[in-house]
Amino acid sequence: MELADLHRRSVESWRSRLDAVDDSQWNLPTPCTEWDVRALVNHVVSEELWTVPIVDGATLEAVGDRFDGDLLGDDPTAVGRAAATEAAAAVDRCLPGGGTVQLSFGVVPIEEYVHQLSADHLVHSWDLAVATHQDLSLDLELVREVSEWFAEREEMYRDAGAVGPAGPAGGDPQSALLAAFGRVAPHRDENG
Repeated sequence: MELADLHRRSVESWRSRLDAVDDSQWNLPTPCTEWDVRALVNHVVSEELWTVPIVDGATLEAVGDRFDGDLLGDDPTAVGRAAATEAAAAVDRCLPGGGTVQLSFGVVPIEEYVHQLSADHLVHSWDLAVATHQDLSLDLELVREVSEWFAEREEMYRDAGAVGPAGPAGGDPQSALLAAFGRVAPHRDENG
């Protein structure tokens, strides 16, 4: 799969879950225990807003703290959709040219950054689905692509505290990926 397709489709996985959040769900807990639904969405929106200047070559200092705090305002879904659209367009525009981007831990190839963004969108789309009682199925092709990329980085991510302790690995690719990212699949009855 082309990296731009991976990114675009993982963003769409996120956006489709975001579109299904209703007004009564913003304060629900998520698998990211420090965040409710609104905080989770704010985290992803912040990441998406950062994406545009970062892939355009901005330094961290140039971006500064303008994407800190609550970014969602009175219409979190609209803000989230707009941020996702802009981030996907920026990646589509900049990825073909290659190059590097500056992140908090150093300068990396843009391809590495886009893999990180794709993984974050995919896993957080599952987090959002769990929190808001949506379908938990992830696109198997995306799961395989992210799993292959993450396999070489899991230990580094865990050592840096970017992911929690590994969850119990299930027998299917989605469960294995989620376990690698420290997630445990919830047990739901037929009603929920």
